[in-house]
Amino acid sequence: MAKKIFDYDLLVIGSGAGGSIAASIVARQGKRVALVEADALGGDSANFGDVPTGAMLNVARIFSEAKGAGKFGIRSNTIGYNYPTIRAWKEKVVTRTGSGGGKRYYQSLGVTVIPGSAHFISPHEVSVNRRHISAEHILVASGADWSLPKITGLDKIKYLTPASALELIRPPKTLFIIGGGSVGLEFARLFSSFGSKVIVADIAPRLLPREDQEAGELAAKVLSEQYGVKPLTETRVVRVAKEAVATRVTFLRGREEHSVKVEAVLLAAGKTPRVDIGLENAGVEYSPSGIEVNNHLQTSAKHIFAAGDVLGGFGLTHVALMESRVIAHNILNKNKVTPSYHSIPRITYIDPEIASVGMSEDDLIKRDLKYNKVVVPLGIVGRSVITDSHDGFVKILADKKTGRILGATIAAPSAGEMIHELTLAIQHNLTASDVANTMHAFPSWSEAIRVACAKI
Repeated sequence: MAKKIFDYDLLVIGSGAGGSIAASIVARQGKRVALVEADALGGDSANFGDVPTGAMLNVARIFSEAKGAGKFGIRSNTIGYNYPTIRAWKEKVVTRTGSGGGKRYYQSLGVTVIPGSAHFISPHEVSVNRRHISAEHILVASGADWSLPKITGLDKIKYLTPASALELIRPPKTLFIIGGGSVGLEFARLFSSFGSKVIVADIAPRLLPREDQEAGELAAKVLSEQYGVKPLTETRVVRVAKEAVATRVTFLRGREEHSVKVEAVLLAAGKTPRVDIGLENAGVEYSPSGIEVNNHLQTSAKHIFAAGDVLGGFGLTHVALMESRVIAHNILNKNKVTPSYHSIPRITYIDPEIASVGMSEDDLIKRDLKYNKVVVPLGIVGRSVITDSHDGFVKILADKKTGRILGATIAAPSAGEMIHELTLAIQHNLTASDVANTMHAFPSWSEAIRVACAKI
């Protein structure tokens, strides 16, 4: 029986982190690859998420540091900012990393870029702008949209998402953020730096509810004391209503109803996978929570793979990149590999940065694992004295019997870089002694990691 001829060896739906790497790797092996993108080439992270948010947060950090430089002898009383210029810088960064040069890059690899929304019409065929395209393998990396919480009146107001908030022509005078996770806190940090009065509400008992308690407590303390952010934990927003040019937000806290009037409301309480692409026509099992895959990232239709936010999992760009590499390997090779999720670094870009990896203390308790814990204040290292930065800590969780590092949290100015030493340790089953006996430069923030591991 003759082998069926397809238009492409691989069709990728979505040009973000979950799709782009696989498209590039497979194309470099001489395969025929097509990439379908419904929005900006490069996906959410490059155009609407990590990259533009990071660019704005970097400016906010520089501005805050400049304003506080008087204690070092720097004359900083007249420091100000020009928001349109800040936005222009953000756009320049997006152009450099997002759709700006993406099409030329894919063309150089021989990848066919097809703009439009893909919809499955059969297991091997999709429709894009009324054009039918077939492929031997298909990778679904369609991403996710910001979730709309069930709040009365939400459909009658103009709310912000983390993407649209970056397009504001000026910071809002008052801002109510629904969601106290990493994204919500990053936007609280961003806009409060430029003078916005910010309230952050979350139904959880602490900010950063997925992280260890110390992280959420420090985030609340610093954002409140240094930036005037008002954290509202154990708070449920029940309705919103337009009042002239403002919005009234009504919420329940401690069984009591309260309300506040603000200029803008930002939704940052999670994402919903984009699964409305005809998956049932391809025999792919899914739910509103995401596409179901096996250990090789294959869906119920084995020639169709899925990666990134559409899985409804971690919502992290670097996880999607890893999954995309795994899928490329599994398409090109008979010996299948599985993704590893036990050493995923997580970073919240506030001040100080908060980064973690491995299991949290709550995870260890739920699994009834015996562990030792050490929390070392950042102020014990020389770098803290040199920079006059004292807020922060290093927390290490290690197996009580073997000393193997199971999890870690860092709050420090460079926590996002520091965490990778502990990511490597967890990935390769190193013990706290292995890290403690490794020379750390003086004066560096990473000395706090050595001290914490030595105390275990």
